Amino acid sequence: MAPVKVSFKKQMLQAREDAIIRSVNLLLAEKGFEAMTVDEVAASVGIAKASLYKHFPSKEDLAAAAMAHLMGQAQAFLDTLPDDMSPLQRLRAVVRWTMALKLAGEMPSLPSQNSTLRATLMGHKAYMDGLMDVSDRLGAWIEAAQAQGLINPELPAIAVLYTLYARACDPVLEFLRMGGQHTDAQIIDLVLSTCFDGLNSR
Repeated sequence: MAPVKVSFKKQMLQAREDAIIRSVNLLLAEKGFEAMTVDEVAASVGIAKASLYKHFPSKEDLAAAAMAHLMGQAQAFLDTLPDDMSPLQRLRAVVRWTMALKLAGEMPSLPSQNSTLRATLMGHKAYMDGLMDVSDRLGAWIEAAQAQGLINPELPAIAVLYTLYARACDPVLEFLRMGGQHTDAQIIDLVLSTCFDGLNSR
């Protein structure tokens, strides 16, 4: 069966939406949700604000689209992990990838207390489906690593999951970079060590 041909107009609209989402992603990473403005997004893409609203009705919808895109990236990354990696190795690889995005200025920063934004995210199917899929996969690896004695089995798996997610907005990364004494790769290794190995001397 021949693939359905997408019209030129639809291709252009999709390309514009992709450009908008990329711009929102970078602005959220650089400035955060509260400081980002719709005017900035429109200007960065080179379109009128009215045209932007045809794609995304609100600032919250823009953020939700960026987060859905991020979840798609996360799912794609998880799919690349080799089958022979242990659960703990997989978790470390995911956190390393997350921190690399953060240091590259590509990790969106969203407030946790904005009820309007939270409601928009909860109602965004692509974002929620992606979040549930990623969380389920990470949760299974956490429980497997706990069963192997590689992660403290007394810790609730959900607490471990949130701890790993928190590395996506960890200010320690920027603090160490500002110190100028370590490369980005060294910074990631340091934070990975404190996250997975703890602070106790061995």
